[in-house]
Amino acid sequence: MRRKLTLAALTLLLALGIGSSAAYACSISFTLNNPNQSTAPGNTLTSTATVSAASNNSGNVFLNGHSFNVQSPITLDGTDFFANAPFFLVPGQTATFDIFTLTVPSNTTAGTYLGDFTLLGGSDGGAQDLLGAANFSVTTTPEPSSLLLLGSGLSGLVCVVRRRRKI
Repeated sequence: MRRKLTLAALTLLLALGIGSSAAYACSISFTLNNPNQSTAPGNTLTSTATVSAASNNSGNVFLNGHSFNVQSPITLDGTDFFANAPFFLVPGQTATFDIFTLTVPSNTTAGTYLGDFTLLGGSDGGAQDLLGAANFSVTTTPEPSSLLLLGSGLSGLVCVVRRRRKI
């Protein structure tokens, strides 16, 4: 009985030891360099990211994919990630690259639109573990020419109302 208990304890310690080294195998730091951006409708924004592999990782960290969510009508094109990100990071390596492009349609109303971007990967080229996530926001503001058009229209309306009152 004592021998089975010792064997079970050793198995548990071995499992914990393997699990703790696996936890360090894919540790990264993921930061969007400008998570809060502002633009006028009809424009695009490119976001850059800095990704660093922990120096105590036991091996390379493969950057295999991504997932994202963004509020409509803003759209996100993630092909920058596949074109610019390194395939993997060696322990202690840091990379900064364009990660995605946001498109703000011309008919977008003024406001703040939220989203998130998640890096997927792991200890091999087929892993799809969650490595890191970052939130971002896009604030849309009317173009100055739109405000000028609105202002001139309102001033014209005021002139018409004043003329009608004089008659």
